Amino acid sequence: MQRFMNNLARGMAMLGGVVLTLLIILTCLSVLGRTTNTFLHSEFAEAIMGGLTKTLLDTGVGPITGDFELVEAGIAFSIFAFIPWCQITGGHASVDIFTSALPVRVNRFILMVGEILFALALILISWRLYDGTMSKMRYGETTFLLQFPIWWAFAISLVGSVVSSIVTVYMAVVRTAEFFRNETIVHVSGGADH
Repeated sequence: MQRFMNNLARGMAMLGGVVLTLLIILTCLSVLGRTTNTFLHSEFAEAIMGGLTKTLLDTGVGPITGDFELVEAGIAFSIFAFIPWCQITGGHASVDIFTSALPVRVNRFILMVGEILFALALILISWRLYDGTMSKMRYGETTFLLQFPIWWAFAISLVGSVVSSIVTVYMAVVRTAEFFRNETIVHVSGGADH
């Protein structure tokens, strides 16, 4: 089961990384287009390039239409895609100034409670995303510029949140078993301790 969860979490993180990389490229191209468009409208560009500025502008040089709509939808998915890997590897930031002095058993209890609360929060988020997806689908809302259905963005985020919920529930069960058995079942690969 651990191997399956690791592979699921890793796969989601890789998919989230691909989406995030594409969003970065999209944003850079849009900024480059906007900057080029601004430059081509300047008196300096017209003085140097003459009629070539109008020719370039007529090709459509400028920002990518609806870039922020795509970034908004993609970032939401990417965040949910990274949560399972962060959860299964213990990569969340932790401040353990006080808890490092506590006995191992108490720390296991704190970790168990934290995992259970996080799992409950993600289940709640998934449920609300499902409800939001159905609502957006029923009413046929679309984005302003690209006119793509808003429920698409909700649906891809829902997929990420459901996978996140599955992994966090698994980790909550593991941490509960660790507490009651008083042994480590899944080793933390080292989080972002501060």
